[in-house]
Amino acid sequence: MKHPEFTEDDIQIVEQQTVYKGYFRIDRYRLKHRLFAGGWSDVMMRELFERGHAVAVLPYDPLRDTVALVEQFRIGALSAGRRPWVIEIVAGIIEAGERPEDVAGREAQEEAGVALQALEKIHTVLVSPGGASETCAIYCGRADLSGAGGIHGLAHEHEDIRVLVVSADAALRLLADGAIENATAVIALQWLALNRDRLRRDWS
Repeated sequence: MKHPEFTEDDIQIVEQQTVYKGYFRIDRYRLKHRLFAGGWSDVMMRELFERGHAVAVLPYDPLRDTVALVEQFRIGALSAGRRPWVIEIVAGIIEAGERPEDVAGREAQEEAGVALQALEKIHTVLVSPGGASETCAIYCGRADLSGAGGIHGLAHEHEDIRVLVVSADAALRLLADGAIENATAVIALQWLALNRDRLRRDWS
């Protein structure tokens, strides 16, 4: 099903103001929008969390059939009552002037100590559109993971990242067992399960 395109005439922004600006930013909107049944909604107030747009990449070694996952402390998981050391895939924020592909390569080096040899786009997703503008472009990256592992990250960003190199089968078992709660990691590993044979053929 193809969704109809929207225009600026479908939304009326009554007021927009920045109510907090620190490490992240929060904007407050008063707006109304067209209704499916016709007419307009009442004016509503929404806060929007602004943190930029992100890239995530799953490093995959097709020769050894292994992946590199990362584990690090996350304040959001702690606040949600979950285990605060979260198993994820490599990810980072797009800085001004950067291409998503460049971010994937930079973050793979910084967070996992691996060089990407090729990239395949998986998808671009809205991370939490009910309250944030952030999108995340997700990739799978070909890499030689024979020497990968250890602890990585940038000290000035307070990163303490442990790299976990595991077989693709083991990663998919972690997924099936519910040990992976990070959405981009779930998406990337499910995509890998569907495309693994093709990648091993094409990237080998």
